[in-house]
Amino acid sequence: MRFVKMHGIGNDYVYVNLFRETLPMPPEQLAPLVADRHKGIGGDGLILIGPSEVADAQMRMFNADGSESEMCGNGLRCVAKFVYDHGIAKKPALSLETGAGVLDVTLEMDGDLVRRVTVNMGQPRLEPARVPTTLAATRNGAVVDAPCEIDGRMFAVTCVSMGNPHCVIFVEKATDELVLGVGPKIERDPRFPARVNVEFVEVVSRGEVRQRTWERGSGETMACGTGASAVCVAGVLSGRTDAKILNHLLGGDLELRWDGGEAPVWKTGPAEEVFEGVWNPR
Repeated sequence: MRFVKMHGIGNDYVYVNLFRETLPMPPEQLAPLVADRHKGIGGDGLILIGPSEVADAQMRMFNADGSESEMCGNGLRCVAKFVYDHGIAKKPALSLETGAGVLDVTLEMDGDLVRRVTVNMGQPRLEPARVPTTLAATRNGAVVDAPCEIDGRMFAVTCVSMGNPHCVIFVEKATDELVLGVGPKIERDPRFPARVNVEFVEVVSRGEVRQRTWERGSGETMACGTGASAVCVAGVLSGRTDAKILNHLLGGDLELRWDGGEAPVWKTGPAEEVFEGVWNPR
């Protein structure tokens, strides 16, 4: 099976072009094997790029544990780069089908290769049932700074779906204790029936934040694009940040904007191809 390794600010996946390749096994079984950083190719998971009846291409994303996720913002930018650079659709603006719907992207070029991608991430879903979470709405129908006790500690959490569920927590310092200790407990807390991605966020200024993410099904990752989008929304809803922010993640920076209400979240960042190869199933 031929593959390409790509990353968006360190959020790395194994990409397979289903326009040409056939998977040797179901993707739920394949993802943990190729994502293994010691015995496989290594990555945060597996992303499949295939034909779509409603868009230029379809993206399916599987976490390192084999579970399928609705969307990955960093992965989507890489899919856009792959679709253009590999000649599937040579257009400066593309539509890509995901588990969260069809999303539009625009491309910034460096010669004939895509350098950066701006994604219309769609409208955030804020109603508790659509996140989903059993936490009650605290402000205008949304879960904003809601008290949530985990292991005897109280946190103020804001819940946002960007097609996949996020729990955003603003903290003074995003420590290992929080990310690696509390993150996995929140991910599997019964108040999040579909599990949840957890963002721990330091506010630098009204236009700048730092984010670490415990990602559902993968553990801590270098970056999370849907999580960065949820952080932008949570900052506006809680009054901590402006509509436009620069988000510093472990793997690099993303630019985000959300104007509130029914406006979509806009996200801009790089996408890079690292190498390609052939994987031989055991």
